[in-house]
Amino acid sequence: MAETATPQTLEPTMPKMSAADFRVYNNMAEHMNYFHNNFRATWKILYAACSSGNRPSNMSLRQFISTAEQFCHHLTVHHTIEEQHIFPVLATKMPVFRKELELLTQHKQIHQGLDKFETYLEKCKSGEQDLRMDELKRLMDSFGDVLWQHLDDEVKQLGAENMRKYWTKDEMRRMPM
Repeated sequence: MAETATPQTLEPTMPKMSAADFRVYNNMAEHMNYFHNNFRATWKILYAACSSGNRPSNMSLRQFISTAEQFCHHLTVHHTIEEQHIFPVLATKMPVFRKELELLTQHKQIHQGLDKFETYLEKCKSGEQDLRMDELKRLMDSFGDVLWQHLDDEVKQLGAENMRKYWTKDEMRRMPM
């Protein structure tokens, strides 16, 4: 018996981009990935220490806690800038950047865990609690999956192939990033 083909809705094929056009359309993804790679690198240092139960040999306890606090602060500032200055512009044409949709929901999920992580670090820094690597790992695990997914999702949404579906080259050049 012969199979019946079903019609599928396909996106229109866009012409191949020149290298120069790719750079224009991919600029935000590259810029975002630069910041995200810094978050990934710091996360890996912190998480490796938590998993092994030992902080890096070149870091004092104070430096380790400071590195973790800086991670929290930088991620919070990064998300605040995105939510106040970048996402509103992108949301005018890209539904995924609107408040009720996935990327901002991910921010909220990340910060539910990040806030607890930061509070724990503050207590350890003040001496109210001793730093326990297993507890720090538990707190990181509470938001790690959504953080890593978010770092990838955002860069993917800002990639050249996606951006050119919504924006002209001139608009891309005027983006707030």
